[in-house]
Amino acid sequence: MTNVKFTTSKGDFTIELDDEKAPITVENFLSYVDSGFYSGLIFHRVMKDFMIQCGGMDADMNEKDTEPPIQNEAANGLKNDKGTVAMARLPDPHSASAQFFINHKDNDFLNFPGQDGFGYCVFGKVSDGMDVVNSIADVETGYVGSHGDVPTEPITIESAERV
Repeated sequence: MTNVKFTTSKGDFTIELDDEKAPITVENFLSYVDSGFYSGLIFHRVMKDFMIQCGGMDADMNEKDTEPPIQNEAANGLKNDKGTVAMARLPDPHSASAQFFINHKDNDFLNFPGQDGFGYCVFGKVSDGMDVVNSIADVETGYVGSHGDVPTEPITIESAERV
């Protein structure tokens, strides 16, 4: 198991990755971590009692360019339970690239096969710092342009690194 520590403007949390059950997803995620891709990005979608999402937008809500999308591995047996980490995607099941979310409650409807025959791929879990995840989930949110559920004060990822 590989661990990744995120240092944010709200504190630190660590994710334990499951490279056995989600090898493609973990390899993809670690390539973004190792390249420093996540530094300076924000948590751009925060919905208490659902999930917190990051990995794609800067503080001005500009989307960062990514590598090509990866194959959806949601049929790996891992569940979208509270504290687990899953890939965000577009309606196309195989559209995940860099954005991910942390489940803030058990979200069974996101599990394979989901509502679209695929679901959302879980590839890890928060192993330390769930209090930080909870504090992010508690922030006030609003709209920035057409984007809803955006924290009114940016929550920035300062760094993400293997530990």
